[in-house]
Amino acid sequence: MTEALEFDAVVVGAGPAGASAALALARAGRSVVLVERGPFPGSKNVYGGVVYGRVLDDIVPSWWKEVPVERWIVRRSTVMMTASQSLSVDFRTDAWGEAPYNGMTTLRCHFDAWLAAKATDAGARLVTSTVATGLVRDGSGRVIGVRTDRDAAELRAPVVIACDGVNSFLAKEAGLLPAAAASHHTLGVKEVLNLPAGAINERFGVQDHEGVDMEILGCTGGIPGGGFLYTNADTVSIGVVLSLPELGASGVRPESIIADLKAHPTMAPLLRGSSLREYSAHLIPEGGYDTMPALAADGLLIAGDAGAMTLAAGLWLEGVNYAIGSGFAAGRAADGALGRGDCSATGLASYRADLESQFVLADHKRLRKAPSLVLSERVQQRYPGLLCDLAEGMFTVTNPIPKPGGLALTRRVAARHGVKLRQLAGDTIRGLRIFG
Repeated sequence: MTEALEFDAVVVGAGPAGASAALALARAGRSVVLVERGPFPGSKNVYGGVVYGRVLDDIVPSWWKEVPVERWIVRRSTVMMTASQSLSVDFRTDAWGEAPYNGMTTLRCHFDAWLAAKATDAGARLVTSTVATGLVRDGSGRVIGVRTDRDAAELRAPVVIACDGVNSFLAKEAGLLPAAAASHHTLGVKEVLNLPAGAINERFGVQDHEGVDMEILGCTGGIPGGGFLYTNADTVSIGVVLSLPELGASGVRPESIIADLKAHPTMAPLLRGSSLREYSAHLIPEGGYDTMPALAADGLLIAGDAGAMTLAAGLWLEGVNYAIGSGFAAGRAADGALGRGDCSATGLASYRADLESQFVLADHKRLRKAPSLVLSERVQQRYPGLLCDLAEGMFTVTNPIPKPGGLALTRRVAARHGVKLRQLAGDTIRGLRIFG
């Protein structure tokens, strides 16, 4: 006979979305079980490196006094690269290095465990090393729980919140998530390199507990995507995010692209003497607002990466904050539905309305056209070289030849890279409309 345990809610996945959902429900006095397939929260999670904490202000007041931070980001650089050039827009502010802070590097094995502990401290039950193998439904098709791989035991509840990440099996089984389209996903590949804290401070121009976030374009060898570098306490995270279809067609291994990035004349001096500690890879949902699935069904909500809530908009590359925001909102919506005794899709509809009214879906909706611009051929393949050549032309002293005029230089450089001025102007206007 199948064992079945009863709860008010079952949350699958103890990442930031799941932990936040369980925390909201536990604080509301609901019995909630948080199911994690790894041996502990964060053991299997991969991400770029920066968490933006404003979303935590109302969830864990003064969170910065206890969060397991590596470094507080005080410097943000956007870098355009060619094989032999780089052009950086570098911003630094002391304000980001003071409470309440803006962003931080942290390790997911520490951060996720910390956030999940907030949920268990509030009364949630954490079950680790357990896989939710499928949904349990009643005779009418309503979701009433999940099956697990622990002797086929079932965890039953009027509402299940699927926070099981990109390509969510539970959302697919419920018919909310269509078959994954490769064009709407990228592959994030990351190396964590050992580097002494003193070397990080000296090479990146920071003090202890201060960190740097570098976002890089033009470093992916002709495959649409981008690169990143983040400083941790005594390690550096460096990696690339690559379009799946083009990566598959290229036959290139992603680790070779990272190797080229590390050997670039801009990066090599920063990483000199480092050694590999960790290598990881993970799918990222980057299709944006227009590719998001329905977020609710009878007895089921989905949050975080399971709902494609990763903002990949060029200037902003964020995911954990959207996972936390959506997870907490899912927990609130589930609590409200339980209170009304209606956990149908209609009873859970307040979830999407809440997300639309706050940053989670408002940001995605406003920037819905950003992915197509950022991953376009000109932005990916032509503009990094164009901008680097333009900077080199402006700053190269040509005596005794007179200095070139800006428009003439732009026209000459654009022609060299196969870009017409009207295309450059059109993309600029398009970018202003998207980000303005």
